Amino acid sequence: MSEKPSLMVRVAVGKAIGLAFGLAGFVFIVALYPETGWLTAWGILLWYTTVGAIIGVFGVFTYHPVLKMPLPWWFRAPMVGAWMNFVLTFFAYDVMEELMIAFFGANGVLASPFWFTLEGAIVGLVIGYFATRIGGEGKEAVGN
Repeated sequence: MSEKPSLMVRVAVGKAIGLAFGLAGFVFIVALYPETGWLTAWGILLWYTTVGAIIGVFGVFTYHPVLKMPLPWWFRAPMVGAWMNFVLTFFAYDVMEELMIAFFGANGVLASPFWFTLEGAIVGLVIGYFATRIGGEGKEAVGN
């Protein structure tokens, strides 16, 4: 963990790692399924950059005020990533289904677009780890 927590560092790290995942998604979509169109490829790129920023911001909340329980980074970040990808899949189900069928086949185990939810949890875990490791966490991060 960083010696001096900083919200801006957390957000910057989250956005940078999200951008890296978004670039990977952009390249894979364009290379493996170019028929999907540029809007989807750019959307994935910008989506993961935004998810990284949101996970960075959520590093301020280390305790749930209603449930009265701690929220460690390894729980908080994957939940945010999974939730964001669930929402993406929910609203863009047709496009995500098309991508999954193109990548894994119509009868494959991974044909459901809701596998993107698990992907979001994994990406969130990676972003949360580095954002916490480099930028710190907690309310102390807000003052810097």
